[in-house]
Amino acid sequence: MYHSVTEIKRLVLDVLKPHHPTVIELARRLSSLKGISGVTCTLQEVDRETESIKITIEGLSIEVEQVEEIVAECGAVIHSVDSVSAGKKIVEEVETPQDHY
Repeated sequence: MYHSVTEIKRLVLDVLKPHHPTVIELARRLSSLKGISGVTCTLQEVDRETESIKITIEGLSIEVEQVEEIVAECGAVIHSVDSVSAGKKIVEEVETPQDHY
């Protein structure tokens, strides 16, 4: 059987982080990684000691292990991988009738 390495093009993560470093610093650090062309960090919820954020990363070849390292170095935890796009191009989700139930 033939196996090839397919690049990750988009990664959407649900992350819990302390207030410091800021989402600005986290986005800068992630965007400096090789293979990443853009990062969006969106604040979802704030409590006394932590922030819940959604991180969307796009690029030609995202190294998930490097992303995980940066997140951990910032004292954050990945709660879930909410979306992954891999292959030659990003395929957007398509709504189906079942999505409306």
